[in-house]
Amino acid sequence: MAPNAGANGHGAGNGAVVAAGPVANGNGRHHRGKRKPAIDPKDKYWTPVDEKESAAAVEDGGEDGRRPLLFRTFKVKAILLLPYRLLTLIRLVAIILFFIWRIRHPYADAMWLWWISMVGDFWFGVNWLLNQAAKLNPVRRDPNIALLRQQYDLPDGNSNLPRLDIFINTVDPINEPMIYTMNAILSLLAVDYPVDRHATYLSDDGGSIIHYEGLLETARFGALWVPFCRKHSIEPRAPESYFSVKNRPYTGNAPDEFVNDYRLMSREYDEFKVRLDALFTKIPQRSEAYNNADSKQGSKATLMADGTEWPGTWFEPAPNHKRGQHAGIVEVMLNQPSSEPQVGSPASGDKPLDFSGVDMRLPMLVYISREKSPGYDHQKKAGAMNVQLRVSALLTNAPFIINFDGDHYVHNSQAFRAAMCFMLDRREGDNTAFVQFPQRFDDVDPTDRYCNHNRIFFDATLLGLNGFQGPSYVGTGCMFRRIALYGVDPPRWRPDDVKFVDNCNKFGNSVPFINSIPLATNQEWSMTSPPALDESFMAELNSVMKCAYEDGTEFGKGIGWVYNIATEDVVTGFRLHKTGWRSMYCRIEPDAFRGTAPINLTERLFQILRWSGGSLDMFFAHYPLFASRRLSFMQRIAYTNMTAYPVSSIFLVFYFLFPIIWIFRGEFYIQKPFPTYVLYLVIVIAMTELIGMIEIKWAGLTLLDLIRNEQFYMVGSTAVYPLAVLHVVLKLLFRGKGISFKLTAKQATSGDTEKFADLYRVEWTRLLIPSIVVVVVNVCAIGTAIARAVVADWSLLQMADASMGLIFNVWILLLIYPFILGIMGHWSKRPYVLFILLVISIIVIALVDIAIHAMRTGFVRFHFRHSGGASFPTSWGF
Repeated sequence: MAPNAGANGHGAGNGAVVAAGPVANGNGRHHRGKRKPAIDPKDKYWTPVDEKESAAAVEDGGEDGRRPLLFRTFKVKAILLLPYRLLTLIRLVAIILFFIWRIRHPYADAMWLWWISMVGDFWFGVNWLLNQAAKLNPVRRDPNIALLRQQYDLPDGNSNLPRLDIFINTVDPINEPMIYTMNAILSLLAVDYPVDRHATYLSDDGGSIIHYEGLLETARFGALWVPFCRKHSIEPRAPESYFSVKNRPYTGNAPDEFVNDYRLMSREYDEFKVRLDALFTKIPQRSEAYNNADSKQGSKATLMADGTEWPGTWFEPAPNHKRGQHAGIVEVMLNQPSSEPQVGSPASGDKPLDFSGVDMRLPMLVYISREKSPGYDHQKKAGAMNVQLRVSALLTNAPFIINFDGDHYVHNSQAFRAAMCFMLDRREGDNTAFVQFPQRFDDVDPTDRYCNHNRIFFDATLLGLNGFQGPSYVGTGCMFRRIALYGVDPPRWRPDDVKFVDNCNKFGNSVPFINSIPLATNQEWSMTSPPALDESFMAELNSVMKCAYEDGTEFGKGIGWVYNIATEDVVTGFRLHKTGWRSMYCRIEPDAFRGTAPINLTERLFQILRWSGGSLDMFFAHYPLFASRRLSFMQRIAYTNMTAYPVSSIFLVFYFLFPIIWIFRGEFYIQKPFPTYVLYLVIVIAMTELIGMIEIKWAGLTLLDLIRNEQFYMVGSTAVYPLAVLHVVLKLLFRGKGISFKLTAKQATSGDTEKFADLYRVEWTRLLIPSIVVVVVNVCAIGTAIARAVVADWSLLQMADASMGLIFNVWILLLIYPFILGIMGHWSKRPYVLFILLVISIIVIALVDIAIHAMRTGFVRFHFRHSGGASFPTSWGF
């Protein structure tokens, strides 16, 4: 297990947590003596910028009524930042000179293609500038959890930390395997946050009884798992992840009991997984038995354990019980715990684990499945989260909310406290709408073939945005301020006499929900217990879950998560920034959260299609560059870059397919004189790579991360982004929905016999065709060039020009290398096979070209530099 943070005062690594106690060291030992702690390589490029303010805060100790500084701010040291900015400026000058030269020398073999390349190069330059500008002021902020504990935790074991509602979403127990969702629930139940001050809401948008009964099983297993985590300071607190790694250093306080407890807990977890798997056969069998016993004829219902009909979807669809048509369901699985600890008992015959002295309380757990009805656009994930927003307001109304996808779990139990350090800090806390954590993934292949980790974006771009108005919202692992989601202005833009509910109609017709809004503005307010779940209150809960509730309201526009777009996350964050709120980026070690990535090539391409199509929708629907004055200029630049990037693919595809003209003509020049053109390109590309090398230094990344980012951008530019552009064009021209986006399926199970089995599975889709065409064209270009060099009497200048073209072709193949491996299936386990296939293909193409030349001329002449060559007559001439 990676060492936890806190040993050196401001954490190890970028954004490391400052924690206290045995968990802080990660290895159960405290440093003694005067030995100076080692500096993490990632830390040596950062320097604190708030030392004076931090020292003043320590001096007053909070006694003057001011809140303490709960995070430290760091900037990149000048030794890296100045060269980084200087190289950016030099590259910008080089691009300008390049365009001036091209305009002054408009010579090419085809002027219409010259114009295309000019427009494309101009767009590339603008796109690069937009991307680079957002990273010129990277800022890192490290939370101080030790100080947060000191200020908010009480000596009696209670806490004054604000309440927190946790939203987790799932829809399909097959494409999103239930074992991942239930592991996420268990990690949330066991998180290191006051147990009576957080509640978890599982939104099952499929209305499946599998998820409902799986959650019941999870609540029962959680009664053992959560105390086990507390007793032994377990990290991470998702059992699937914890039990999959052996030899973790022990950090708890009962080492003598750990081995026995671990063995018993492992056995209990195996039995828990068996019970989850059995639900897929147990529930249909139980329902069939009830239906056979019932003398009534008709639809075969799916029944609950007590024999009553399941109000959600049935295994055999029936009216009012099928996907897109069922009643709303809300069920409190675990009630709100008391504020007083409930200590466990020693081991006994029916309780094999000794939990004496361990708090046995579990936080509140709620199951939700909103009403579905034909004729309504249910707005997918965004609609489900807005229902959670209303239901949670009636039950717990926590001033803060954090949301997760169904496959993401808490990997660092201190994560919620880390986010609170930003929300409660006295400097920008009150004006912070959300705190975004990076996305990290388990079970990705070691080389990250398909760039699932996307570290350039999460560890460089978002750190850059952190220096302006804050990072964008990326869909999961994000903590929100509830009133910001309600459309309330931040304090800096809010008049003193503001009315939080200025128009009841925009919030709907639920009086209890409307009354809850002013209470949510007070982060110190705490509901002692949820209201009684009597008949009238349950009717109110069902009312806010109805499809028709949002008719005529501002939900999906000015309130909650935004509708009618595939990237509802980015647009929701944009709406909050546009209102004047800021955001914070929190990167801690160990990683705060982890999830499951779609490591199959096809699923990864569909995921990128959804993101890129939604980004372009946002670009044309919201015009980020011309947003309100509350959005900082650099933030507008960043959002413009994040939404317009797929357009570059149109020009890239042209470049990648240019060699097809060269194949038929023997030579082809986009710009003359060609050597000067190539020289400019080499300088510009070399500057880009130098900037990237410095960037990965301050971002704490590796060269492989940079390479993978470039490779998969090229894969996306050939396979996905052009289709996303087409989607937007069709949507704008025909005012339709364009291309539909499918749910990204995750890995089937965590117990596959073959490691990374999904990585070697090929699923055919039309998305693969454009990239295959690009590969074929460039392989043919290499083979043709070799053939022409052999049979044609080329000058040295022609040979040099052809060599430059070959370098371009080889470079394209290297960039699309992950895609080629992906379509090889199981053969991709042996990359040398790809090299052999490419060599054979090039040789065959060269021989075919030579044969075609012989058929046209009647002879073949091989040219050699020293001997002058030799001619061979043939009977193929025509």
